[in-house]
Amino acid sequence: MGPQGTRSRRSLGEQVTSSTVGVAVGDPDASRREEIVWGKTQSGTVFRVPTTHDVLTSLFHPWHPKSHLDLVNLALLGLQLVLFGILPNHVAKPFFFFYFVFWRAAYNAGLGWVLTKQSKKRWIVREVQRRAWLDEEKRPRLRSWIKNQLQGRMGKDYSFDELPLEYNTWLLFRQPVDIILLNDFLSYCMFAFACFRVPSGLSLAVHVMRWVGGIALIAFNLWVKTEAHHVVKDYGWYWGDVFFQRGALVFDGVFEMAPHPMYSVGYAGYYGLSLIVGSYPVLFASLAAHAAQFAFLVFFENPHIERMYGQRKPIAQRTPLITPTPTTRTMFSGPLRPLSSRLYVESSSTPTATEGETTETETELETELDDSTLSGSNPASVHETRSRSHALTQHDLMNFFFRKDVIILRNVDLLRASDVKLVLLLGYVIIMSFFFPILHSSRTLLAFHFLHALSWRFIHSFALGLVLKAQSDSKFLVRHFITRYHYPGEEAGRDAVREAFNNWKSLYNLSLCMTYASFVGLAWQTYSIPAEWTVGDQLLRHTLGAILIGLHMWTAAECYDVLGVFGWFFGDFFVEDYPSTLEYTGIYRFLNNPERTMSGAAFFGLALISGSKLVFALAVISHLSHWWFLSKVENPHMQKLYGSSLRQDAGLTKVIKKVAKKNALLLESRAGRHAPEIKRVAKGVKGTLDKVYEETAEAVMDLLPRPTLSEVVQDTKVLLQHSREKLVLSRVTSDLSAHDTSQYHIFIKSTDMRFHLGEPITVEWQAPMTHSKRDWIGIYRKGANKLPTVTKTSSLGMWVPVHHDEWDGDIPLGLERPDSPTRETGSGEVTFKGDRLPWVTGEYELRYHHDGKYNVMSTGQLEIYVEEAPALTFDCVRGTLMRLVVLALDSDPSLVPFSSLPSETVVEDGRDPDDFRFWSERQAKRIAKAIQQVFDVEYSPEVIVADANLSALANRILVSKEILP
Repeated sequence: MGPQGTRSRRSLGEQVTSSTVGVAVGDPDASRREEIVWGKTQSGTVFRVPTTHDVLTSLFHPWHPKSHLDLVNLALLGLQLVLFGILPNHVAKPFFFFYFVFWRAAYNAGLGWVLTKQSKKRWIVREVQRRAWLDEEKRPRLRSWIKNQLQGRMGKDYSFDELPLEYNTWLLFRQPVDIILLNDFLSYCMFAFACFRVPSGLSLAVHVMRWVGGIALIAFNLWVKTEAHHVVKDYGWYWGDVFFQRGALVFDGVFEMAPHPMYSVGYAGYYGLSLIVGSYPVLFASLAAHAAQFAFLVFFENPHIERMYGQRKPIAQRTPLITPTPTTRTMFSGPLRPLSSRLYVESSSTPTATEGETTETETELETELDDSTLSGSNPASVHETRSRSHALTQHDLMNFFFRKDVIILRNVDLLRASDVKLVLLLGYVIIMSFFFPILHSSRTLLAFHFLHALSWRFIHSFALGLVLKAQSDSKFLVRHFITRYHYPGEEAGRDAVREAFNNWKSLYNLSLCMTYASFVGLAWQTYSIPAEWTVGDQLLRHTLGAILIGLHMWTAAECYDVLGVFGWFFGDFFVEDYPSTLEYTGIYRFLNNPERTMSGAAFFGLALISGSKLVFALAVISHLSHWWFLSKVENPHMQKLYGSSLRQDAGLTKVIKKVAKKNALLLESRAGRHAPEIKRVAKGVKGTLDKVYEETAEAVMDLLPRPTLSEVVQDTKVLLQHSREKLVLSRVTSDLSAHDTSQYHIFIKSTDMRFHLGEPITVEWQAPMTHSKRDWIGIYRKGANKLPTVTKTSSLGMWVPVHHDEWDGDIPLGLERPDSPTRETGSGEVTFKGDRLPWVTGEYELRYHHDGKYNVMSTGQLEIYVEEAPALTFDCVRGTLMRLVVLALDSDPSLVPFSSLPSETVVEDGRDPDDFRFWSERQAKRIAKAIQQVFDVEYSPEVIVADANLSALANRILVSKEILP
């Protein structure tokens, strides 16, 4: 499966939804058979998708019919060429720069905004329908003109009258898109040509390399775009799936070479042209345009693909890894839920007879304590719970080994000793490197910085590498802890593995941070701010260095997104029960090991910026050291763990081999009798290069070593909450004379106006027939607004529109709609639920607002309360939690515990009836808020997600109430 967000929409219509017309069995011309591709609109209309032509054919082919918009496009393109020829150079540069900025903004901002609205609300189609552009009765002349424009561009299989509105709207949308894309491209080229110059002070060889490299990048750009269009066709090129469906996603061809190839490597031509013209303004304009294209990808493309093709996966899904049987036992076959699966008796000194037996049987045990045991004891000190043998799940395994571990500086907690040591060490390095200018002039201390950075690189790559290799071969780290430290009970092996892994994670993160910090310190010591940025190669070095650093950071983030915290810390070296399956997703879809190819990008970027040979030498050593780690430690372990399932060629490699093979066959067919000689020479050159690389690697390896604070916090929280409510700039209507506020009413559907925390609130409203369709109702804390007629505070997301169709998220569309009986109604009903509800108890006020603004037309009062637990016993706490959890999870049957559903509900095999799941972390935050208000115990959402079980949470609350005052 490909990475989410990759734009590679090749229709399966050519593979699945196609049908063959008029082909006889054994027909030798079967390859020429006609294929029919079917499309489907959102309303369910199925239609035959006619053949379309690409923009170059339809626009520049002299015999192809031209629409009026095509003529406008050609006129604009011709105007650019004329202006480039007549404008003086000093005028052409700024003119074409701003002209390019205009078209680039029209592309990335304009099309992005329009397509986003179409993706969410079918805005373009609705506008065409509302304005009756294609309505033969209301606007026959306009419809006839549009019909003629579209029919002229299409083939014989196109029928304007038979195709649905969505498809014709898409064809109409393509016309302005062609204008924007082509003018954007040509204005960039005109700006680049206007900035053309021949850099001085460069040798002839450098000029030749500059031109050859630039032409190669442009040719590569053209190849990527051509191959991408071959894969996605016009349907994907013009965002056809925003209008109608034509099949599923298929990732192949050039889309296996790089992520988002049309937006990433597909912009190589920009940098090639920058090389040729030799202009820094063109280079920075190219970088800005490329960044804008990535913004288009992030803010429109990826969210649309997620809406269109994404599938929600519940959080805290407990999928069994090992099914428990009476004869099966692994290191982690026992329960991994310390609070929900073990009996906790604080005052008892007698060991439980059944402890340990639950790991080998599936018998549910009930422990009963007589009255004499309970007498004289705090009821909260004895917790009655069920102990049962659960199947080992990935969720519990992850939460057993990972608890907000520090990743570089993320999740730092200064009350954890290991985190404090990390911060102190980094602080010493930063102070020593950046705040002692004298170090810059001292060659001795400069050598010290080099040796300091080199030492940390050797520790990170070789010392820790050898430890990890020993762990892979003989469980070295686990053996170290289990032979030197005492771990009581039958869970000694599990506890030893966890402690070994926890210490490894701290060591690895510490060495990683120190390796980078010491390298940056060395680079800073050798760096001096240029006096003249435009002299020499200063600006180019800094630009390329910053790009390499950004590439390194992006690669690391992409790797972490795929590997997760488990893979980041090499968890498969320690945890054998984790599923050993390979999924090549994200950046690993294109590269087998992106760290091997891009791990040194930041180091070489810093070397370029500093301009120091010493930093460059350390960058080379760092890259080779990491290469050794991957080759000698990680790869052998992967081979041992995954064996033949390891992929030989990544997507990029396959594409390169495919192109190379194709060109080799072409060259061989043209070489004729000289083909064997060419093969022999090529093989000899390859062997020589391989030998040089091996000898260099061996030489380098010989040089490397071998083997009442809480009250202040609460007051601050309240103050911040109040300040958030004040962050609103009220928009009001100055003249409300046409609206009689006495005709606006809201009625809360409740007998006592009281709602339990998380319970949906249904409100009926009445308004005049002329009320604005953009009216909305919000919930506010009582007393937060001083004026009864105008709202001055933010609703913090707790609002609902009276008419949902009039809003795009929290923005009113501001469009006039055709009158209809359903929209003319003077009354209706809205419901607050989920994130629209207040999740804090108290008294609240409902406010009906006018026309998307903050004029108040009517108000209502209500109270949010929460039921307290009758007593601090397990059953009472669990019962209270059950209602809170169900409400926090929006009563979704796929998320709530089975124990909260009717008794006839079938329980999934292997799932604890008290288990629950989440769609998002926001639901976990609701549960945490509710627990804090009911039991006065504060938990982070991560704790709620880790437990995800009623019994576990009940026991955790009871233990917290005993320990905490």
